[in-house]
Amino acid sequence: MSRDEFILKSISPIDGRYRNKTSGFSDYFSEYALIKYRVYIEIKYFLELCNKPIKNLDSLSKKNKSDINNIYKNFNIEDAKKIKKIESKINHDVKAVEYFIKENLDDLNLSKYKEFVHFGLTSQDINNTAIPLMIKDSLSNTISKSYTILMQGLNKISLKTYDIPMIARTHGQPATPTTFGKEIKVYESRLKNQINTLGKIPNNGKFGGASGNLNAHYAAYPHINWDDFSDNFLMGIGLERSKPTTQIEHYDNMASIFHNLSRINTILIDFCRDMWHYISINYLIQKVNSKEVGSSAMPHKVNPIDFENAEGNLMIANSQLIFLAE
Repeated sequence: MSRDEFILKSISPIDGRYRNKTSGFSDYFSEYALIKYRVYIEIKYFLELCNKPIKNLDSLSKKNKSDINNIYKNFNIEDAKKIKKIESKINHDVKAVEYFIKENLDDLNLSKYKEFVHFGLTSQDINNTAIPLMIKDSLSNTISKSYTILMQGLNKISLKTYDIPMIARTHGQPATPTTFGKEIKVYESRLKNQINTLGKIPNNGKFGGASGNLNAHYAAYPHINWDDFSDNFLMGIGLERSKPTTQIEHYDNMASIFHNLSRINTILIDFCRDMWHYISINYLIQKVNSKEVGSSAMPHKVNPIDFENAEGNLMIANSQLIFLAE
């Protein structure tokens, strides 16, 4: 299937109609990304075990460790397909990742070490580290950059139009004088506060075995402080360890992230609606593109479709964010 066919046949506009705007998110939110992050966690965990006084692992050479690390570093779509094929047989997505890594250890003639892959862990130790890391990386590498561009644009408009007067409106009716730049500054200020709050929310992960007590770890190697190990392991991959936990992460800080994103979206919904209103009362005039069609029946029209589209997509996003948070 060609790229164009894939876009046209996608059941979600995120991967279809809006692919040119959302493709960057596939590095963080596609199933391929989830599989890759799971492989990353499993490999990093295995290599971290090698740094502990575990007799069966002390003979691994630097080259062995480098080769094992390359399982993740060289991970590609064909590897993901192999994992999906394993999953189709065993019907377990995380276990399929484990089996894939073990097969790679066989290929590296390191079979005697492979039972330390996923040692003492439950699936949620992998999911509850991989997914928070995916969210953290997406915020840092894509979403935050988009916010920066947005804030720079609003600041530029605000400064340029700060002395352009207009009549403010309350309840939709003419009220008192203001300036366009000041009204834009309102949104810049609101967004700045929420974006700053977003950056302060910790990124937590869960790592504690089947019921959060690291029972298997302590039973096998009681001389190792596995709580310190787990704290340091998560810190090393950029997460804070939630503790104490049950089998799963609390998700409280993840919910905070989703709630915060929904507040940012709500501010942007307000912005879209205000700009739509300013256009409707001729405070703002839209640029005409001679190549575009404004209406199928009324050639004189230029509809504010971008603001309308943004408003609708932000509302859909909020419904998903609130659902996930709750």
